[in-house]
Amino acid sequence: MNDRVTPAMHATPDGEAEIALVIRLPWEDVARLGQEAGRLASQMQRPVTLDEAVSHRLRSRPAAAAHAKPAEQVAAAAPVSALPRLGTA
Repeated sequence: MNDRVTPAMHATPDGEAEIALVIRLPWEDVARLGQEAGRLASQMQRPVTLDEAVSHRLRSRPAAAAHAKPAEQVAAAAPVSALPRLGTA
């Protein structure tokens, strides 16, 4: 199957899984990720990649169980301006 449709998943030695994704981001979001990587690098006292910064950000946020809430509660909880922007192709 095409990897762009079904990305490969790999088990890592630490018992986690790794999946490769290709996403399109506006430059403003890439800049924010760079700032996040800079903050993380300062805390960890070592260089940090954007991949590592994204992974850390996803792990440090509380998991949102949007699938478990009724649609009206989900819509009320996140204003449209807070939702991620989709790139135009």
